[in-house]
Amino acid sequence: MYNSLKIGNTFINKVFKEDYMRRDRRIQNKGKQLFSDKIIIYSVIGVVILTIILIGLLLYSKSLSDDVREGTMTLEQMANMTGNNTENTESASTEIGKSVEDSKNEVNTTNNTSMNSSISDNTKSIVNATNTINTTNKNSSKTTNAEAIKEKDSKKELSFEKPVEGETVREYAKDNLIYSETLKEWVTHMGIDIKADKTTVVKAAEKGTIKSIKNDPRYGLTIVIEHDDGFQTVYANLLTSEFVVEGEKVEKGQSIGTVGNTAVFEIADEPHLHFEILKDSIPLDPNIYLK
Repeated sequence: MYNSLKIGNTFINKVFKEDYMRRDRRIQNKGKQLFSDKIIIYSVIGVVILTIILIGLLLYSKSLSDDVREGTMTLEQMANMTGNNTENTESASTEIGKSVEDSKNEVNTTNNTSMNSSISDNTKSIVNATNTINTTNKNSSKTTNAEAIKEKDSKKELSFEKPVEGETVREYAKDNLIYSETLKEWVTHMGIDIKADKTTVVKAAEKGTIKSIKNDPRYGLTIVIEHDDGFQTVYANLLTSEFVVEGEKVEKGQSIGTVGNTAVFEIADEPHLHFEILKDSIPLDPNIYLK
């Protein structure tokens, strides 16, 4: 019985296996058929497209040939028309050429005459203009010279006078040192000290404007006057400045203050006026400018 069952199972398996193989072959054959059908369809479509393209190219080339023929005919017609009118054109051009030459000659003659006339007129104009310019330059140079002389006269050279009469007891010392009795050391000295009694009237060395009146921590009561051309004069160690105020215009020799002894840096010295001259804020030796 066991062998019978085994034989039966073997037969059933064989039947199922053969059936499965038949179905598999059918599926494979069907796939191949579908693939072949697709290839045929795509081929037909490609052939149709190529046929359409070729037909279009043929039609387009035919249209171009027709256009070229029409253009050729037009050019030939134009050539024929031109050939028919050649003789008339030559005769007309001959007559026109003659008239043009005559006109050129007439125009050249007229231009030469007018050119000579205009050159003559221009030459006269240039000569007249040159004479006018020379006259104007002469007058202008005379005016400029006169103005320069007038300006020079209005700006007279400054001449400084001693603000007080007295002996110079300490000289200007910018590049060398002098001994200070007050400081007990060697120092520079940017002005001159003019010996004078207390309350001696100090006068302006030159006309100008009172720039400042102040108590300097080194040189005591100090008056600064501004002059032309960047000059300034400094009057220090004063007792009073009651004669002037800041901003006041003063004349040469006008009283501006009195001699004192207020300079801390020179307190050990006798009463005197400390006097400086500056040009563009640079100290100068007063002895060079005092007259």
